[in-house]
Parts: sequence; C-alpha cells; structure tokens
Amino acid sequence: MHAIFGVVSSFFTFATIAPAAADSCWWHNGSLMRLQAQGNQRWFSYERPRAGLSVGRGTLLFNGRKSGNWYSGTARVFSKYCPDTPLEYHVEGPVQADQLGVTMHGDREVHKRCRGTGRWTRDTLVFTYAKKC
Repeated sequence: MHAIFGVVSSFFTFATIAPAAADSCWWHNGSLMRLQAQGNQRWFSYERPRAGLSVGRGTLLFNGRKSGNWYSGTARVFSKYCPDTPLEYHVEGPVQADQLGVTMHGDREVHKRCRGTGRWTRDTLVFTYAKKC
C-alpha cells in the first residue's frame, strides 16, 4: 500500500510542475493560438483570432525550431491589402524557465500597402500558456 501511495504521490507532484504541453493553446495579442510540435519543430497558428484581424483559424503565424529553451524561426505579418502574401521575417528568443511563456524578437521592414518603405521596426512576439486545446 505504501509503495502505491508513493507512486501516486510522485505522479501528482510531476503533473503539477510539468511544462505546458506542446499541443496546447497560448495567448498572443488578444488571440488564442495553437502550439504544435513534432520533435524540435514548432508551429504557432491562430486558433481563435481576435476581432479585426485579417486571418482565419489555422493561419500560421510562426514556424521554427526549439533548441533547449530557445525558439528561432519565421514569423509573419498580415495585411488586409495583401492577404495572400504575408511579410515573413526572422524571430528568436527564450522560453521562460517555467515553460509557460515564449518571447521572440525580430527586425522587419515596414510595408505600406504591400510595398517596402525602407524603414525597419523591431517586433516582439509574446506567447503565454492558456490551456490544453
């Protein structure tokens, strides 16, 4: 009996401190996102876009890799003026120690009506664990 209690107790301890699941939902700028993983590959796509965005459910925002506690890959900016051609740019950044947040940064050219302006801006993408989807 004591051995069974020890196993159950260890399971519950592990379950309460386990990192967020890779197939899970995360908040980003008021939208609910789905994180999916296969090996080191990672994808954030829109599960429930916030009102006013010109994207639908399943639209890919980020794809890349996780190496240790670091994400790097390609992010996208969407515009109602060029809905079929999002602007892609490189982002990277750390996973929080508790595995419940990811913050990535990247520089991208500012576009106006689908044309580059020659100006650059620094974007920050923050994802906060919400729940299992």
